[in-house]
Amino acid sequence: MRVRVALVVVSLTGLLAGCGLEPVPPADEPAATAITADQDGTDSPEEFTADIEAAREIAAEYWGERLGAGFEPIKDLIAYEQEGDVACAGQPLPRNNAVYCSAGDFIAYDVNWAYAAFQQVGDAFLFYLLGHEYAHGIQARLGIQKQFTIEQELQADCMAGAFIGDKVRDDRLRMQDNDTQELADGLEAVGDQPGQPWFAEGSHGTAEQRMQSFASGYEKSLAACGLS
Repeated sequence: MRVRVALVVVSLTGLLAGCGLEPVPPADEPAATAITADQDGTDSPEEFTADIEAAREIAAEYWGERLGAGFEPIKDLIAYEQEGDVACAGQPLPRNNAVYCSAGDFIAYDVNWAYAAFQQVGDAFLFYLLGHEYAHGIQARLGIQKQFTIEQELQADCMAGAFIGDKVRDDRLRMQDNDTQELADGLEAVGDQPGQPWFAEGSHGTAEQRMQSFASGYEKSLAACGLS
């Protein structure tokens, strides 16, 4: 998934009731595993790292619950800084990007770009970003291969919405002030440029299409994404 950080403030009125996403520890885990109140709300490197790891952990938990016995979490989450630091199937990954690599079963992201997005948009965007890329890993596990790139991407947006929405309803994630706006800003940033053909290789969908797909998953869970 290639993302452009060109942020535009938009409204998602009616999408979320409430508003940085805060992980809530399961009942059998100590509170220290969650992001602390003092840490949350900052844009420090420590909070960035904690949010990335929390998003990974909770996404693996979510899909393990949904797919059941035999589910294997995505093997690795790799941060890189320069083009060529990480390769997928022999192809170097560019800067300003995040991607799921099926060849190695890992998610890789440009850490400088992701941290800049975190500072500009907020922590909720990281949960969307990891949720979207994790969804591509689930598509690979389920053998889902759509005819057009845009179909694959919009389904992943929907699955990311289901992941966040279901975990909010399960009280594993807690919406905080400004999360609605953060998610809106992030989804606006990842929309295709005007005039991008929907059928072109690499098309992800307009900002409106991506927001609608995410909202459908958030509100209606995986059934809205063509999954049960």
